[in-house]
Formats: sequence, structure tokens, C-alpha cells
Amino acid sequence: MMKQRILLVDDHEVVRLGLKSLLEHHPQFEVVGEAANAREAVEQVNRTHPDVVVMDIRLPGTSGIEACQEITITFPDTRVIMLTSYAEDEMLFSAIRAGASGYVLKQIGGEDLVRALEAIGRGEALIDTMLTQKVFEKVRQADEKEKASAFVNLSQQEKHVLLLVSEGKTNREIAKSLFLGEGTVRNYVSSILDKLEVSNRAEAAAYAVQHNLREYL
Repeated sequence: MMKQRILLVDDHEVVRLGLKSLLEHHPQFEVVGEAANAREAVEQVNRTHPDVVVMDIRLPGTSGIEACQEITITFPDTRVIMLTSYAEDEMLFSAIRAGASGYVLKQIGGEDLVRALEAIGRGEALIDTMLTQKVFEKVRQADEKEKASAFVNLSQQEKHVLLLVSEGKTNREIAKSLFLGEGTVRNYVSSILDKLEVSNRAEAAAYAVQHNLREYL
């Protein structure tokens, strides 16, 4: 059985010793090196070519996140799992952007860490279950922000006009519904097409449906 080659990176020697002791009890792992800072981590990756780097996110000088980014770019076959005491949103997303394959808290149990390393070895991405909800919440917030921005340039009246356009109403019917003149409605429609950067009413209607216009009225 091919062993998973692991590099341990933490500025606390006692943490590295604890991790090494844990992993040595599992024959599927081989600790091929240790490092106490980002510079040493990159040097050790270059020298030992580990399959997985277990990296503390807070390191003296250059952070674990910066080291993670350098490693994943320079050594694409090496995966990085961030091991940290901090359940901070921004650190989590910075680690993901840096190319980390996993992000787990140091409070994780020994067997849970073993399973996490096995999952990373299979090519899976892993986020500590305590942080999963934060990820989904962030994604939802980003999605809602994107949807809202779809109509940010339209006035409230233009949104109402666009809704009626999406329902297939003519300018005359829209004018009657909103107590406006047909000329005013034509001006609104022209402005809407320009702001949405679409060429006709059909495209504007499709845009309104796609971005759930009703939710913003």
C-alpha cells in the first residue's frame, strides 16, 4: 500500500510532535518532514515532495495562507490542509482562495483528522463541519447580493414597468395599469433596455425572470 507522505508545518514544536505521534500510529501515513515557518515549509516541500501539507494558518512572518498559495502554485501535485484554532470567516475564505484543499480546527479529534487526511488523499475537499454553515451562509449572501445588483440601476417605477413587460403587457396596457401616459411608458422601456444592456422587450423580460425581479418589488 502506498503511504500518504505528509509534511507538518506549525511554529509550536509540541504541536508537531503530537501530530507526528498520532500519524505514526497509522501505517497509511508517513511524516516526511517538519517546518516551523512558511519559508521552511516551501523548502521542505521542494525537498521532500509530500502528498499533503498540514499547515498552521498563523505562522511567524509569512502566514500559512501565503505559504499555501505559493505551494499550490509551485507544486500543484501537493495538497494543503489548513489546521487552525480560529473559526474566522475571512481566514476560511482566504485559505480557499489560496488553494487549500481542507480547513479544519485544531479542536478536531485525532480520528477525525485521520479521516480528513484520507479524504484529502482521495482528492476530496474538506471543511470542518463547524464551519460548513458559514460557507453556505456566505454563498447565499453572495448570491443574494448578485441578484440584487441585477436591478440596482433601475428606479422602483422602472422595476414595475419591467415586471409588466415580463408579463407580456403592451405599452398601452402598462400605461393603463400604472396610470401613466403611453409616451412615458415608452421612455421607461427605452431606459430599461439601455440600463440592462439588452436590445428588445423579449430580452428584458427574460432578464427579469432569470433574476427573480418579483423578489425586489
